[in-house]
Amino acid sequence: MSERAGRPRSPRAFSVISGVLTGTIALYITLVAFGNITDFDTNQQFVRHVLAMDTTFKDEDLMWRAIESPALQDTAYIAIIVWESLAAVVLLAATAMWCAGPQGDRVRRARQASTLGLLMLMLLFGAGFIAIGGEWFAMWQSKQWNGLEAATRVFVLCGLVLLLLHLPSAERAERAGRPGAESAPDSASESAPDSAFGSAR
Repeated sequence: MSERAGRPRSPRAFSVISGVLTGTIALYITLVAFGNITDFDTNQQFVRHVLAMDTTFKDEDLMWRAIESPALQDTAYIAIIVWESLAAVVLLAATAMWCAGPQGDRVRRARQASTLGLLMLMLLFGAGFIAIGGEWFAMWQSKQWNGLEAATRVFVLCGLVLLLLHLPSAERAERAGRPGAESAPDSASESAPDSAFGSAR
């Protein structure tokens, strides 16, 4: 029992769990990007109002930050869609890597791709929406155009999945999936009784 408890968790189980979590976020951001592309006007109005700061308290000390140029507003919106699309592609690729199984070096590559995609989303929703949108453009003051709750939800979810992918157990699962990793503990356990018996003699 103690021998089994000391072994790393199954690399296949870790791949399945990581693949499901990564795939869920990949599906979410894919649908978000697809919706912004096919229904361009809805969130375009959101971005325009946030950048224009026209539904905030309109404090004179803050309104100089407002961007009222439609061209700049639309440029920012298109940049957001492009970033979302790139993150979706990266996370979909990472999901496919997880589904391919833990053989060889696939776990390391899948985790690297997942990490990149998750960090892209955390940068977008954390730095972009929460910090810049929420604080710099005072989105928190708006009752009508306020996306802080949704942005915080996505940011926290991505952070939790990212932490899971980098737990010590994940490191052990990655090493266990490498070629020859399973044979090393067996040889060590076989030689241990011999040495102990020899010392007893």
